[in-house]
Amino acid sequence: MKNILVVLTSHDALGNTGEKTGFWLEELAAPYYEFIDAGYSLTLASPKGGLPPLDPKSNLEDFKTDDTRRFETDETAQHALANTVALSTVNQEDFDAIFYPGGHGPLWDLKEDGDSISLIESFYAANKPVAAVCHAPAVLLNAKDNSGNALVAGKKVTGFSNSEEAAVELTDIVPVLIEDAFKAFGAEYQKADDWSEFVVEDGLLLTGQNPASSKALAKLVLERL
Repeated sequence: MKNILVVLTSHDALGNTGEKTGFWLEELAAPYYEFIDAGYSLTLASPKGGLPPLDPKSNLEDFKTDDTRRFETDETAQHALANTVALSTVNQEDFDAIFYPGGHGPLWDLKEDGDSISLIESFYAANKPVAAVCHAPAVLLNAKDNSGNALVAGKKVTGFSNSEEAAVELTDIVPVLIEDAFKAFGAEYQKADDWSEFVVEDGLLLTGQNPASSKALAKLVLERL
């Protein structure tokens, strides 16, 4: 059975706003069931281990889907979420692909996390898919290839757009704007209309623009595997 590593944020503070953030529920739930229903084994991990913080906004009625409702009542899924393994204990050799759900949390912790960066570089070097959706593509920014160059340099990628960040009024709160950062690192950033499904594949790098892209991105991972 193939194994997929799903990496979630451990960061729960939305800058200095006093509001909470974390991972975005749909971006975990939709890929979770794409992978599970296809017969894959999943391991959920996070920098601190244990229960990762859920962005409370992602659990509002407006953002619920069939997948999020299924996830909420799935005892196996809830147990896995409550007991994520610490990222420092994970080995690339045990998995066939790595997947990062978004939410604003990864902008603060996973983008800078040494264990996460090492895993991304290791998966890439081992010719295994590296996938990230919405805000999570920021985790790719500090990773390097075997030559020491930015992993995303010259690569086609997507992620939460400047206009989408402006729409949620967090442009001045987040530590990095994904669209701008990718361009600064020499990546070929691409995007579709705000909130529309859009995924980009460039070799082993698979990225999705926003929550609506999470299921399509998971399907793309399965195609690669």
